[in-house]
Amino acid sequence: MPLLPPPPSLADGAARSDVVDWVARHLGDLCLEGPDRVAPGAFVGGQAAADDALATLDVAGYARRRSMVLPVSARGASRLSPYIRYGLLPLPHVWTAVRGAPEDDRRRYRDELLWAEYARHLYARVGTANGQALRREQPTAGWATWPAEPWPREMACMSAVVHELHEDGWVVNQTRMWLASQWTVRAGADWREGEQEMFAHLLDGSRASNRLGWQWTVGTGSGKAYGFSRWQVEKRAPALCRRCPLADRCPIQEWPDAPLGPAVAGPELGRAEVPAGPAEVQGGGAAEVWLTAESLGDADPALAADPDRPAVFVFDEPLLARLRLSGKRLVFLAETLGELAARRPLEVRRGAVPAELAGRSLAATWTPVPGWQRRAAQLVPGEVHPWLWLARPRPSSLRSFSAWRRDLRV
Repeated sequence: MPLLPPPPSLADGAARSDVVDWVARHLGDLCLEGPDRVAPGAFVGGQAAADDALATLDVAGYARRRSMVLPVSARGASRLSPYIRYGLLPLPHVWTAVRGAPEDDRRRYRDELLWAEYARHLYARVGTANGQALRREQPTAGWATWPAEPWPREMACMSAVVHELHEDGWVVNQTRMWLASQWTVRAGADWREGEQEMFAHLLDGSRASNRLGWQWTVGTGSGKAYGFSRWQVEKRAPALCRRCPLADRCPIQEWPDAPLGPAVAGPELGRAEVPAGPAEVQGGGAAEVWLTAESLGDADPALAADPDRPAVFVFDEPLLARLRLSGKRLVFLAETLGELAARRPLEVRRGAVPAELAGRSLAATWTPVPGWQRRAAQLVPGEVHPWLWLARPRPSSLRSFSAWRRDLRV
């Protein structure tokens, strides 16, 4: 049935296992693992968990520790990315939260927030074209020389990072670069297949950030490929090399041979307008709020405009059937929706979004993803609210982060 019961609410005493059971029952056939193997990830979904994470954020030492992998206690990552991805913590709120941090740490951390914003600007400009090489073909040297699967479990570094990705649904940025470089620069496998493998598991997975990260790492969106070798592992996670069965015959002992591929005629990235959506509310008087996975937090402008107005969320069945995401991601979403349903009227549905919402009086927040814009063109919301940009787009070059940054005002 298209109409689903609201997910159990952790705020009302439900256990995470109750939410897992809800996902397995109502969405399990759409999950990568199937209904019998749905499990939660390392992060609890919902506004309360997001607010707690932001309230305890301390980026002192971030500049020094942001690339550390092991031991876990040495990591400097803030672990806010799943909450940022689903709009539970808008980027402007996180930017403000670190204003009192030590200067170098604040600057380095805010640079990471700006990378997330740059990814959204790029996605708003080029849309699904970010799934093709932006500037160059990927390196090809590894195709002829790498003897095994792209992420060999015999390598302690790959085994540990892939395990964390699959079990927790989250890995630090340093190891995301290891995975991307190992898959593409070292092994020569298609970067788009590796990006999809990572995307399916990441709780913070977005096509904007994940694809940008892969393109920057493997050289298809930048002027240089990131070379993964034993040096990074020994510097960032030395325990992995010490216990690796391949320690005496490490297949990544030296830097990879990674000449850049030929230039491609990708999308135009020069200085031009970036779609930004309305600067003020357009229309008004809608009966209910259409929520999407990009903006599920209390700060969502369409939600915040009327705390009593009912909301509706649709699990996009055709999209989920195609993507085959890990159940971890759907558990996180269900936890978020269950908490929201405990505080305001919320209708949860499963099906094709245009069919489920056809003819309804909808308020929505403009969203910088092509899927939302296609759906909005079909549904024509009667009330559209501005997106909460960290830096509202203006004419910019998107050829690189540094070029974009020069045009920015924050």
